[in-house]
Amino acid sequence: MMSFGYTPEWSEGSVKPPIFQTSTFVFKTAEEGKRFFEVAYGKSELNAKEEIGLIYSRINNPNMQILEERLAVLEGSESAAAFESGMSAISTTMLSYLKPGDILIYGNPVYGGTHHFITHFLKDIGVKILPFSSNTNNDEILEKLSTKEFSGPVKMIYFESPANPTNTLFDLEELNNLKITINKKSKEDVMLVMDNTYLGPLWQKPLDFGVDIVCYSATKFLNGHSDVIAGCVMGSKNVIRPVKTLRTFLGSMIAPYTAWLLTRSLETLHLRMKKQEENALEVVKYLISNKKIKSVSFPGTKQMGEKQYKIFKNQCSGSGAMISFEVFGGEKKAFQFLNNLKLIKLAVSLGSNESLAQHPYSMTHADVPDEIKEKIGINQGLIRLSVGIENASDIINDLKQAL
Repeated sequence: MMSFGYTPEWSEGSVKPPIFQTSTFVFKTAEEGKRFFEVAYGKSELNAKEEIGLIYSRINNPNMQILEERLAVLEGSESAAAFESGMSAISTTMLSYLKPGDILIYGNPVYGGTHHFITHFLKDIGVKILPFSSNTNNDEILEKLSTKEFSGPVKMIYFESPANPTNTLFDLEELNNLKITINKKSKEDVMLVMDNTYLGPLWQKPLDFGVDIVCYSATKFLNGHSDVIAGCVMGSKNVIRPVKTLRTFLGSMIAPYTAWLLTRSLETLHLRMKKQEENALEVVKYLISNKKIKSVSFPGTKQMGEKQYKIFKNQCSGSGAMISFEVFGGEKKAFQFLNNLKLIKLAVSLGSNESLAQHPYSMTHADVPDEIKEKIGINQGLIRLSVGIENASDIINDLKQAL
């Protein structure tokens, strides 16, 4: 991955790709410019050995292309599209496949920003939304789809796994079976879309289980330095093509310098994430043994229940570095704990080199109605901890003194 998509000889022998901080690119001939635009706007297909040239940085840019090719290598996908934020990647993907009257089935919980976009914007423009949880079986979903309320084509099933912030896993095989069943009944193409931010691309490969599009907030583990806002989606060329087309006209592509920074970060992705997981496993052991902790949610632990454990064993090769745990005493004690932290930063976001902790109920998921939060396990004593690359004993000592 580290050298894929870049030839030093093309850039004065520079070992690393330069930053192509330009808005536009020179054509060799008018005929070449015409041909590039024919392909870019879908008026013509590329020939077998033909590649589209550089036109304009809203359409393509060397930094964006190098990044996308390396993201595709990491995910094992045919194609990738990079965006200026995770929410931009998610919203552009949804708008590429959903229109008024269509049905979106979505898993709860999801990130608060995603929940807001689904339940406010998409609902307001006439997209019908049907939520489900990891405990909802396919027959229950199909029964709801047979009612008058959900007349219309199902175009997308969207979910996160592990889900933010509860770490709940969704069964990829079951959701792929649901997609296949709906496809057969309606003869519509249903997109199975998954946010893989928590475990991918190291410890979970959704495309191997029938997922069509994998989404990321690249701000998180992919970048890992708390200095970039970015997003990306991966999948086959056919399913990513409409997303890239809409990105061109929404203007939500990643900027050259941001793409360069993210390309730099990918080179240490495996090292960072493996160290974070090692630390997280030590932290989880401590939290499970502490009597001041009411419950701990971490993929691969028996504390999450037999069903969750089986799903983990089937579709995950690692646990990641995101821990959710509940303290006794609700918001008052949760806030007291957070205010006591010294090494761990009290901040939203996740997946960075430094450990971060926050209160989902009142922060990242503040817009989710209280009754829904309580129903899906986001309660007032819940803390979300993103484990960094510090010394594990330092992280644990900070948790001890804060508790």
